[in-house]
Amino acid sequence: MSSTHEITLAVRPRGKPIKVLPDETSVALGDSAEELYKRLAAQTGLSTHRLRVTKGSDGSVVPNSKDVTLDSTGLRNRSSIYLKDLGPQIAWRTVFVIEYLGPLLIHPLIYLLRRPIYGGDAADDGGPSSRQTLCMLLVTLHFVKRELETVFVHRFSSATMPVSNIFKNSFHYWVLAGLNMAYWIYSPTATIAPSPSLAADWVVVYPAVTLYVLAELANLSAHLSLRGLRRPGTTDRGIPRGLGFDLVTSPNYLFEVLAWLAIWILTRSLSTGVFLVVAGAQMYAWARKKEVRYRREFGSKYPKKRYVMLPGLL
Repeated sequence: MSSTHEITLAVRPRGKPIKVLPDETSVALGDSAEELYKRLAAQTGLSTHRLRVTKGSDGSVVPNSKDVTLDSTGLRNRSSIYLKDLGPQIAWRTVFVIEYLGPLLIHPLIYLLRRPIYGGDAADDGGPSSRQTLCMLLVTLHFVKRELETVFVHRFSSATMPVSNIFKNSFHYWVLAGLNMAYWIYSPTATIAPSPSLAADWVVVYPAVTLYVLAELANLSAHLSLRGLRRPGTTDRGIPRGLGFDLVTSPNYLFEVLAWLAIWILTRSLSTGVFLVVAGAQMYAWARKKEVRYRREFGSKYPKKRYVMLPGLL
């Protein structure tokens, strides 16, 4: 059948009702799946990012991709497709910026507003200790780095996510990494509040800061390697290579954990430990999914990893 042959698809709703839903739509068999999404977006008045198309025959998703033809999806004349409205969407890049902005602002603010927050105890303690100041600087630098990577380094496989997800995602950073960590780290009663000078405490401080710096640089290296796997404007992926990728599936998560381990050593705070465990568990789950996806996408070309995040452990 000619790729220019026009086919008509029956359109059915899935999920919540779509106000303007066409009974059918017509496209050329050789058109890309992206073109189908554009056609349906024009007919419904919704953004292509809000729509999900699935085949009526087997329920499989028709990807919104310019590299996939309708012919290759198995759709034919009079085939049925189901159209779902995913609801209001927000760009992934915007979500990341908002997530990291929380702790980036909260840590310096609580550090600077110790007296009104902690009351008399802060007024009598002579100000934050040198260790508390160091911790504030390292946490702030971490999230400055994350913001810069979001704007200039990361390329996302999906353009958007549901707006509602931003509240769940932001809780992790604004509350666990922001309010909960900052309140206890900069408190006059914190374990490190009466700490000696950094030079006097060099046995702990110098190795921890060295670990932090090396981990952050290695994490940046891994992110740059992942960026190079995608051509600008595409969602194509290549096999990850670079520092740490021979050891684990996701060395960026490994180095992230090491950076937070260094911060935990310096803060000696349970709140930092809680964030480290929660964040580490989430990154481990993501790393396992990536290993499965890499094996499925690249087959025998991909060197399978025994450990996805922590060499010898996980």
